[in-house]
Amino acid sequence: MELIISLIAGALGDNGAGAVLKNLSLGPLGNSIVGILGGGLGSQLLAVLGAGGMAGAGGTDLASIIGSIASGGVGGGVLLAIVGAIRSAMAK
Repeated sequence: MELIISLIAGALGDNGAGAVLKNLSLGPLGNSIVGILGGGLGSQLLAVLGAGGMAGAGGTDLASIIGSIASGGVGGGVLLAIVGAIRSAMAK
């Protein structure tokens, strides 16, 4: 359940980051795809780093859900920044 929340939060967070960082935006579809990937990766990375109680722990309590939303949104935004920077560098 937390992975699904992280994927959705990643897509939403990435579209929000794309609206703010217009020079890194990949368009709505590109932002959503990168956000879904970033949300999943962010959630899994936090679980591996020991924040498993926050995200990806398998619980359905409020703290776990909030952690999944936060990790998904941040993971999506970070991956958008990375992919957008690479795309900008390759266009030069």
